[in-house]
Amino acid sequence: FALVGKEPSDTTRFSDLAAMIELMHTFLCKEDEASPGRMDIKKVLKKTLPLLDGGFHVGGLTGNGIGFVFRDAHGIRPSYYYVNDEVVVAASERAAIRTTFNVGENQVKELMPGEALIMDENGEIEVAQILEPKERKACSFERIYFSRGSDEKIYKERKALGYNLSEPVLDAIKHDLKNTIFSFIPNTAETAFYGMLKGMENYLNRVKVERILSWGKDYDDEKLKEMINRRIRVEKIAIKDVKMRTFITEDVSRNEMVQHVYDITYGTVRPGEDTLVVIDDSIVRGTTLKESIVRMLGRLQPKKIVVVSSSPQIRYPDCYGIDMSKMGDFIAFNAAVELLKERKNTDLLTQMLDRCKDLARNNKLHEENVVQQLYKQFTATEISAKIAQLITPPGLKVPVEVIFQTIEDLHKACPNNLGDWYFTGNYPTQGGNKVVNKAFMNYMEGRNVRGY
Repeated sequence: FALVGKEPSDTTRFSDLAAMIELMHTFLCKEDEASPGRMDIKKVLKKTLPLLDGGFHVGGLTGNGIGFVFRDAHGIRPSYYYVNDEVVVAASERAAIRTTFNVGENQVKELMPGEALIMDENGEIEVAQILEPKERKACSFERIYFSRGSDEKIYKERKALGYNLSEPVLDAIKHDLKNTIFSFIPNTAETAFYGMLKGMENYLNRVKVERILSWGKDYDDEKLKEMINRRIRVEKIAIKDVKMRTFITEDVSRNEMVQHVYDITYGTVRPGEDTLVVIDDSIVRGTTLKESIVRMLGRLQPKKIVVVSSSPQIRYPDCYGIDMSKMGDFIAFNAAVELLKERKNTDLLTQMLDRCKDLARNNKLHEENVVQQLYKQFTATEISAKIAQLITPPGLKVPVEVIFQTIEDLHKACPNNLGDWYFTGNYPTQGGNKVVNKAFMNYMEGRNVRGY
């Protein structure tokens, strides 16, 4: 944990990890004083972890050779481990362990909420319940985006996310598959794309069967061959030239960078005739879409562009390990604010700020999520339509539509990861409410800083 020969930076000194280390160090010292030479790491963890609010999967090692890994009580962050006669290993992704040690899925165990994996100085291994487990709120964004898709369960879930979107997409294109091209934003949306494609193929197959049955005996070989050979039109439209995740890039370089990350495949679209449907895993800021992708797709002159998000609208900050904590960064929030302005109801923002300040004065900022009041003013469809306007570059004459995953279908696709605070604002801990309220106050007061 130490940086040898170097003073810790302000970032290191005031990070959540630094605070955690300080707490553990305090209790480790007290335990060593009380029982010299007989360190009880479980006792140390039981004193430390109840003081922490958030999501975590943390590993550590003491000076006398005790290793440990622990997980938060809600299971917000993923945690897996594998033990054999030679090694004890833990990681936040099951697939990483399976690939490294070439083992089966059932050999890699999940460290359950509130548990700790402990190996003492003699190599004895124990899984102990440190915190009382609370309602499981495993992060759904891990399944949508962050965890690697080589895990078989995550792969199936991402395909299900795409499949769930096939019906609303069919409605958006008026079921006109003949004049629609399907593609994806590389690289993390590819698996969801296969799921959406499966939904389209199922629909097309139903149409084929119905049409053929309706003919009775009134068909010839040519007519039958034409119907059977109909396919979903798929093209690789967007090409990612640089392997970067642009929504976690530093703000100062982001706008310039996104204009050079993607390129398009020319000659794939019939201008003015074909609708383009492209799926992405999520839409956070919308900058990449507006500055790069939608602008480039417009050069192909499609009849319409439909942007599909395999996740719901990201409306709220995260404070459990993913650094998305500024309200002004979320295009869904900006869309809601724009709608307020159009309806001349911006007084609501002032009322919300006053409520946050009142809660802060009374040390109750953690008791409610004030920002939820904003989104209650509009339907998800209204916000989606405004987002479509916001991601449309100036001067683009091609109509743009945006379709988001619903919360209900997200839960169906990822039934074991129901942590959905990014989308609903229902934080599993009180610290989440405090962060979202502080992030809103920062936005209203013009402070471009984190909410925590």
